[in-house]
Amino acid sequence: MEDFRTGRRFPVHLPMKFLGNQNIPPGSTANISAAGVYLWVDGGLPVDSAIEFEIEIPAESIGAEHDAKLHCHGRVLRCDSDQEHGRTGVACVIEKYEFVRAGEGEGQPC
Repeated sequence: MEDFRTGRRFPVHLPMKFLGNQNIPPGSTANISAAGVYLWVDGGLPVDSAIEFEIEIPAESIGAEHDAKLHCHGRVLRCDSDQEHGRTGVACVIEKYEFVRAGEGEGQPC
């Protein structure tokens, strides 16, 4: 399988949750890059499906007064079953995102 990564991946473990009609329990990030994210979730997602999710960013990790949320729209590239830990790794491309800070209303699209 050819690797199409466009940037360096950073091992960042942050809580995340799916939004919309997707009935998937919250999970966490395993790593993140400028163009994508690898998530750990309970259950799988169809490859090429559109997803919407938020990643919680603690204030102390970004030097802010309040926690921030990264609201993302993406697409599932691959799912990897982890039988040993009973979870699924989900590789996603991030197509659009915006930061949402507590108490500031709408986020800023990027």
